[in-house]
Amino acid sequence: MGAGLSGIGAGYHLQTACADHSYVILEARDAIGGTWDLFRYPGIRSDSDMFTLGYGFRPWTGAKAIADGASIRDYIRDTARAFGIDRYIRYGHRIRSAAWSSAEALWTIEVDTPEGARAFTCGFFLACSGYYDYARGHTPDLPGAHAFAGRIVHPQFWPEDLDVAGNRVVVLGSGATAVTLVPALARAGARVTMLQRSPSYVVSLPSEDGFARRMRAWLPAKLAHRVIRARSVLVQMAFYRLARWRPAATRTKIAAMAQARLGPGYDVATHFTPRYDPWDQRMCLIPDGDLFEAIKAGAAAVVTGRLVRVTQTGVALESGDELPADIIVTATGLEILLLGGVALSVDGETVDLAKCYSYKGLMFSDVPNLALVFGYTNASWTLRADLASGYICRVLNAMRRRGMRQVTPRLGGAVSPLPFVDFSSGYIMRAADKLPKQGHRRPWRVRQNYVADLLGLRFGRLGRELEFSNRNGGAS
Repeated sequence: MGAGLSGIGAGYHLQTACADHSYVILEARDAIGGTWDLFRYPGIRSDSDMFTLGYGFRPWTGAKAIADGASIRDYIRDTARAFGIDRYIRYGHRIRSAAWSSAEALWTIEVDTPEGARAFTCGFFLACSGYYDYARGHTPDLPGAHAFAGRIVHPQFWPEDLDVAGNRVVVLGSGATAVTLVPALARAGARVTMLQRSPSYVVSLPSEDGFARRMRAWLPAKLAHRVIRARSVLVQMAFYRLARWRPAATRTKIAAMAQARLGPGYDVATHFTPRYDPWDQRMCLIPDGDLFEAIKAGAAAVVTGRLVRVTQTGVALESGDELPADIIVTATGLEILLLGGVALSVDGETVDLAKCYSYKGLMFSDVPNLALVFGYTNASWTLRADLASGYICRVLNAMRRRGMRQVTPRLGGAVSPLPFVDFSSGYIMRAADKLPKQGHRRPWRVRQNYVADLLGLRFGRLGRELEFSNRNGGAS
């Protein structure tokens, strides 16, 4: 399910490691790329380095370590074409429901297509649809919005005809989308103000990696890719571990880097020093300090305060100030929707994933032959997506060797519930009651550690909590 970054990667692993299985990719939209095809707002770019956001099996060869959305979309499409994965994609196929039958050992997938409803059957259902709602973004209630004389735009649905040059633009939000939009809109000739209720951690990285450039010049291509990727993984892990071990020192260091970029007179304490600890929410990466440079040059500004209402000519704040605006951009986040909202049932019983435990961060307790690819929150998505798809291939091959048609994670003991995602971001908190749970112990505990997952998912045992059953030719 899904022909985005995860789905194309899954196709590669299936046809490489499970060559005796057939597969099809059902894509709701009419194009490859998922997020990177849907999002077209100005400045959209990767929020991780491309050496790890790119596939391990197909090195990213672009010059930019932080790449723009169009380049990432082209990379995904080129990968699908290079490995023949695009032949297995069915576009315009939106999955509506999936029903498992133990008697038949099959999922029946009900699909809406341009030609009408269709049904597919499969032995295993692998969801690579990401975790947010493609049909709607999160827009909080904006009192007075109906009276606004300009346009209100959500980045998820950026209008092609929107010309910002010469306009006053207020961007609501402080997350990755907002910090991407602000410098891009400033470059397009807008006068931009980012209005945030509270700041986020913003870290500047070079858009081009000097180490990668040297390794590519000195080493053979495959070896250079491995060295560059390994270094990127280790740097990410080290920074995360340090931030969690020494949060106060990390906070001070990040603020000092922002101060150095913005100058001694800028109020970093108010506008770029969050109340929460580093990595309680995902950090915002900006290439070459572009946001800071736009602010320093006077092309953009940051205001920290609370919106009271939208007026005819702008945004009124709790402080009594008003920000004039011709365009308001609601960079206020996403809505989570696991499995694209597909209705699940097992042997006629509706499945509520919120009551399930996540097994190794990709399968669900008591739900057979189903997996969800879910990337890292503290590193590149693709690092874990690759491991997850590889693990599912191991499970499929084990089923075939054992002559079994069904594999089901079973709790098999007391497990205390914990949140599925250990993040305090708004979009996670809003959906907390709809998400599966993780457990307090392995393998029900979701690890945010690539090396541990590499050892566990690629080389470790499949796990005694996996129940193999439903023997070929009869129940087992």
